[in-house]
Amino acid sequence: MFRFFQKNAPDGNGEAPPAGAPIPPLQSGHTDNPDRKGWLDRLRQGLSKTSAQFNLFGTPLLDDALYEELEMALLSSDAGISATEHLLLALRKQTGQSGLTQPEAVRQTLRQLVADMLAPLEKPFELGRHRPLVIMVAGVNGAGKTTTIGKLAHYLQAHGQKVLLAAGDTFRAAAREQLVAWGERNSVRVIAQESGDPAAIAFDAVHSAAAKDMDVLIIDTAGRLPTQRHLMEEIKKIRRVTAKALESAPHEVLLVIDGNTGQNALAQVQAFDDALSLTGLIVTKLDGTPKGGILLAIAKARPIPVYFIGVGEHMTDLQAFDAKAFANALLNMD
Repeated sequence: MFRFFQKNAPDGNGEAPPAGAPIPPLQSGHTDNPDRKGWLDRLRQGLSKTSAQFNLFGTPLLDDALYEELEMALLSSDAGISATEHLLLALRKQTGQSGLTQPEAVRQTLRQLVADMLAPLEKPFELGRHRPLVIMVAGVNGAGKTTTIGKLAHYLQAHGQKVLLAAGDTFRAAAREQLVAWGERNSVRVIAQESGDPAAIAFDAVHSAAAKDMDVLIIDTAGRLPTQRHLMEEIKKIRRVTAKALESAPHEVLLVIDGNTGQNALAQVQAFDDALSLTGLIVTKLDGTPKGGILLAIAKARPIPVYFIGVGEHMTDLQAFDAKAFANALLNMD
């Protein structure tokens, strides 16, 4: 039997627009976040271990040694060989054409090249395209998937959305309980079942979201490794069954990845994208990581939009990805 969990729950923190009304895209936190500067400071602090590797531009000389150190810094940050070679080639070309001789000018050029490489990952998360907007969330155990769903629910509520959660991770009782706890914290209803087929839970949740006139349904799924074939087949089934419940659903298929895992995160992106046709990524645990360059590797190898990044444990530490801001923080520049 399905249960609805709520705690003195309104449907959302704000007034939802009428059905069918256009909702502007959530841009990368430029005007919709009054704590923008504070969050940028946290982003810079979170990436400090990565940016420390790029403290190479104090020397007065622009020579091959600087490029070799820069190559090592990029590789150490898990930017990957392909992205590193691309950036260094473009940097040498631009500095040669412009006649740049000062390391600080080279640093400014590198920042722009990094921002340009990351730009394809920056895409607004659009609301109002469907009602309900069905979001399916995947990820390996330990990536912070369930916590991220809770933060995402809070983020969407702040934009006037009525949110419903579905606890589709039936393999771990703790995952269900954790999602219920996040639901109570956000005053959001959670559909949960102690056991059963995750696809069936997703199917019923879609119908429930439509019947209750919800704006957004977020479906949690069991954490799994991409090498676990039977579990990957099950998550494909959830996607198929969701589409049967509502034509065109799921409208977003998001993968949560741990920014600390470096190149392993890229392997997860490739495997889950091959299986599910991902529409977006959420990158967590960027605070304190020396591997922030992994977004460069993703941009080069599999440029799937990064809708949100997380740089802390607070509810508001999940924010829209901004390529320029990330490039500034990566190289510790204003």
